[in-house]
Amino acid sequence: MATQNLTLKLPAEIIRKAKVVAAERGTSISALVTEKIEEIVGEDAAYQAARRRASEWLTHGWHLGGPSTGLGAGRRDA
Repeated sequence: MATQNLTLKLPAEIIRKAKVVAAERGTSISALVTEKIEEIVGEDAAYQAARRRASEWLTHGWHLGGPSTGLGAGRRDA
């Protein structure tokens, strides 16, 4: 994957602590930031997919028993 530089301004104390964490993990601050951003992006993608599925389910409706009428009649998948 191609990389691109990014400039961040962080409090000096956070940078100092991040250096310690990175050293303890045998990695770099850049790798720590990359890992966390990838985690956030992945969580957001999963959330958006779940939101689309829920919206689709609501659009189709659910048959909750009784006479079958309208869209979603007989639907039992969850």
